[in-house]
Amino acid sequence: MAGFGDYLRAARVGAGLTMEQLAELSGVSARAISDMERGHSRAPQTRTLNALAGGLGVDAGMLREVAQGQRNSGAGRPRTCELPRLVGDFVGRTQELEFLRQMAGGEPDGPAPVVVVHGQAGLGKTSLAVRIADELAGEFPDGRFYLDLRGTDPEPMAVGEALLRLLKAMEVSPRRIAESDEERSSQLRAVLRDRRCLLVLDNAGNEAQLRPILPGDGSGFTVITSRRVLGGLEGVQRIALEPLAPGESAALLRGIAEQAALPEAGQAVDAVARLCGHLPLALRIAGTRLATRPNWSAEHLKERLADADRRLAVLEAGDLGVAAAFALSHAQLSNGARALFRRLAHVPGVDFAPPIAAVLTGESDVVDGLDELVELGLLQTEGFDRYRFHDLIRLFAEQRLRTEEAAGIRVATAKSMVDWLLETAIVAGRWFEPAYGSLPEGWTGLIPLATLDEAGDWLRDETGNWIGALRIVAADGRHQLVVDVAEAMHWYSDRTVRHAHWFEVYSLSRAAAAHLPDRHQEVTHINYLSWAATHCLRRPDLGGDIAMEGHRIAGDLGDVKEQGWALRYAGDAWRNDGQYPRALDAYREACRLADSIDDHDAYVQLRPGIAMLLSVMGRHDEAIAEAAAALREIEARPVAPRPALSARTCAYAIGARALADAGRWAEALREAEQALPMAAEFGYAGYLGELHLTMGRARAALGPAELARPDLTRAVELLAAGSFRNNEELARRTLAELDAAA
Repeated sequence: MAGFGDYLRAARVGAGLTMEQLAELSGVSARAISDMERGHSRAPQTRTLNALAGGLGVDAGMLREVAQGQRNSGAGRPRTCELPRLVGDFVGRTQELEFLRQMAGGEPDGPAPVVVVHGQAGLGKTSLAVRIADELAGEFPDGRFYLDLRGTDPEPMAVGEALLRLLKAMEVSPRRIAESDEERSSQLRAVLRDRRCLLVLDNAGNEAQLRPILPGDGSGFTVITSRRVLGGLEGVQRIALEPLAPGESAALLRGIAEQAALPEAGQAVDAVARLCGHLPLALRIAGTRLATRPNWSAEHLKERLADADRRLAVLEAGDLGVAAAFALSHAQLSNGARALFRRLAHVPGVDFAPPIAAVLTGESDVVDGLDELVELGLLQTEGFDRYRFHDLIRLFAEQRLRTEEAAGIRVATAKSMVDWLLETAIVAGRWFEPAYGSLPEGWTGLIPLATLDEAGDWLRDETGNWIGALRIVAADGRHQLVVDVAEAMHWYSDRTVRHAHWFEVYSLSRAAAAHLPDRHQEVTHINYLSWAATHCLRRPDLGGDIAMEGHRIAGDLGDVKEQGWALRYAGDAWRNDGQYPRALDAYREACRLADSIDDHDAYVQLRPGIAMLLSVMGRHDEAIAEAAAALREIEARPVAPRPALSARTCAYAIGARALADAGRWAEALREAEQALPMAAEFGYAGYLGELHLTMGRARAALGPAELARPDLTRAVELLAAGSFRNNEELARRTLAELDAAA
């Protein structure tokens, strides 16, 4: 069969038409017709063939058959910009693939859609782009073209070279390809406007490299991959690629290595996936190492990866390596960003805010450096104004730190960060202490801690970092600093009682206090540890044993105050363990000891606790009277404002609960409503939840019952964050009864 160009020319001449006349009849430009007849362009897409057939008055099917024959006749000839080999064991990316499918449907008269797939090295950006190009083969009859722009090379591909390769791949005659980049860019857009092509522009370096290559209008589709966000590109869609989900990671490993598919390998495979950070490149290397070593098991691979110092070395196979992939991005950093990158390896927590980076570098403005790391995929954003490393990139940063900085500098940098974190933690924690409750005079820290809320927000956001710093100084034997930090957290910890990390904090401070000459500090922190065991770990049996150890040591020291507090914490433990009479005796003895030495803060905290226990024991009238007596004592004694607020809120909440338990619903509702603003001011979820529970129960009893639903729903939310397990169960049960009656 004659070539398509010859066939088109013969058909045009046979119809007695000039190129210009056929252009007018078909709507296809005379220049495009000339290119097709001379063989200087590929056979056109279907809509162009239909238009030409209509202008010529010939059968469109025959014209398409001739064009298809020309396409097929090119089989086996070397061509540029062919797609890479498809990955056979591709897993996951369901949502991303669906998004790309939806984006692929461009309109001929509108801008050709462009999607940027970006993210750190090793996420499988290229595999995703090639996968979608393969899936959409039938939708792009004029070709699918792949070009590696070498954006991570020291010398990325020049724009002119990229344009030349694409134009040649689209069979534009080399004699007709323009000399200047600007003219080549126009040529490429003109070709793409008349064709339905899919472009994969892989490993893009920057916006300037891409702009001349991108199509204008047309029904084609372009997928760009880059380690950079390429935020300067206008009118494009973006996919920020993330690591695989755990199940997908395990599936990839099982698809590569037979050992990973064994039924008994499940837990080890999950661990390998986690140690690989669910990064496709790391998973593929790990799977390949396992598959090529028949004597290895998944458990053996897990053990090799478990050594953090050796993990990146294990994740190398042939010419593939996770560290090598990261190094390509690292090489593009400015000197300042390199220093920032390696020093961020000192951060002890999972994520961090810019002030920690400022402390590590000694620079006041680190935002540009952080943005540079994010842009190159070496750092991830985490919510607003926070950052984190991927686990494997953190290991790479640690390698760079050991390689590029002397040991003395590393030690000094780490110490400055740790000291800053713990100094700030002490200042923030003391906002909640009755003896402080404000910012120290002359405070000039990097963090705005001008209010109680700002202090609480910082302590919450940087929990992993100040606790990580606390571990470091504990290991270094800086015992008094450990105790000072834990002491500063005493009142703040009541606001976050459900957090298990308090047991670790007070374990460290108890151990540190045991090394100090003042044994009274040791007793204090033993008591704090008892509280953490009972309320945070929910181990009242352990909490009671620890408290009685503190009681014994306090007795040996003649420390009446800490004896009383030890009994209070023992009472808490026994109450939570269901040992009510024993708890009541402990509370009453603790109350007597506190009163005997005028420890008013302890005394007013204990009286509501006695009322609570009486209520739990079903002695409602006694509980109501005890709560009222507690309120009178709070007003009569010289108590610091915050302990007074805590005790007052607690007394009201317990009194209201006892009234409700006694069936005095109207009084219970009134008491709870009166206490609600106090509980909101104190800010503890347990008190608020208790009050909403009482209000909900009262409204359900007084009717109409539907008015109780908001309070009960709120009570469930709040009590789930505290240590009041029985109250949470009661709130859920009451809400379920309300639903059943509806």
